[in-house]
Amino acid sequence: MTQKLASNYIKGAEPIMTFQDLNIIPPILDAIREMGYNTPSPIQEKAIPVILGDKDLIGCAQTGTGKTAAFAIPAIQKIAAVKAQHGAPRVLVLTPTRELAVQIEENFAAYGKYLKTRQTLIFGGVSAHAQVNSLRKGTDIIIATPGRLLDLARQNQLKLSSIEILVLDEADTMLDMGFVNDIKKILSFLPVKRQTLFFSATMPPPIRKFATSILRDTVEINVNPVSSTAALIEQSVYHVEKTDKPKFLVSLLRHETANQTLVFTRTKHGADRVAKLLNKQGFHAMAIHGNKSQGARQKALSEFKHGKIQILVATDIAARGIDIDELPHVINYELPEVSETYVHRIGRTGRAGKTGRAISLCSTEERKNLDGIQKLTGNTIKVAKLR
Repeated sequence: MTQKLASNYIKGAEPIMTFQDLNIIPPILDAIREMGYNTPSPIQEKAIPVILGDKDLIGCAQTGTGKTAAFAIPAIQKIAAVKAQHGAPRVLVLTPTRELAVQIEENFAAYGKYLKTRQTLIFGGVSAHAQVNSLRKGTDIIIATPGRLLDLARQNQLKLSSIEILVLDEADTMLDMGFVNDIKKILSFLPVKRQTLFFSATMPPPIRKFATSILRDTVEINVNPVSSTAALIEQSVYHVEKTDKPKFLVSLLRHETANQTLVFTRTKHGADRVAKLLNKQGFHAMAIHGNKSQGARQKALSEFKHGKIQILVATDIAARGIDIDELPHVINYELPEVSETYVHRIGRTGRAGKTGRAISLCSTEERKNLDGIQKLTGNTIKVAKLR
């Protein structure tokens, strides 16, 4: 499933811009039109001309507003303009999780299908043999998680000296996850002369400092306030003590009767425990987290996307890359300790101009987390009660 490009954004009396207005080449326009889209989202409208103009970029926009297309479409167009030599990779996209890497690869394949661009996925948790074979056959675009990419680069299984465009997607998460040293080492394998693009929903000061240290001739784009949440997401919070949360969650899910619900927990053990509880109560639920095998994670994501399971219980990292049309509900079973994480969590719903609901369960111990979220987003979350 590919990421939604954009909704029909209303701009008052202003003429609505199309992808054709952005000077996108016909083969990419044909692919976009087949997906049913003509109108770019704000981040796409602003970022694509900058990238086509060879500028480095810091792009901040809410989750679900089409950041992947904002860098994938111009990257494909740029490498299509000049023929590759010897099958060497020219675009490198670094992303924090395997799930998000898979989603990005699907997007590149969809947008570039009439140009026959070749992309290779590189991530850990599976054998590197097929990945190395794909590299040897030649590729235009590498989408990778930092750890496995660095391992292969050190083993001389791939060369990065031909990279023209480097994209750091979900840059804040990568650095928060401790990938900063791996990224710095990967930079040593890349040519100094390149185009570098940072994309994220949030850009805290430490991340901005790192970004400016490796970017040059930079343009910064902020679409909607940094760390803001989508206006079409209805947010509410229930004050529930920790010991009461299991029973309350079951009652809430029965009351809401949503076809699909994504439930967030803080820990891997917590995700397993909640999924087990829900299955005992007659729901069809699966857990997804970093301790699951890659095969198990992909199976859970696929079954959730196709409606075969009703509830997916996920940790924050494992949930990156979930992109489901019209996902109606996100439930924070536990509030995150890092306020920016809340923005990423609820951004799984209300995507591409659709409406959504984000429900949080807050215990007494989590009140400080709730205060931090409200301060960050500038919103007071409505307190709700079960009827």
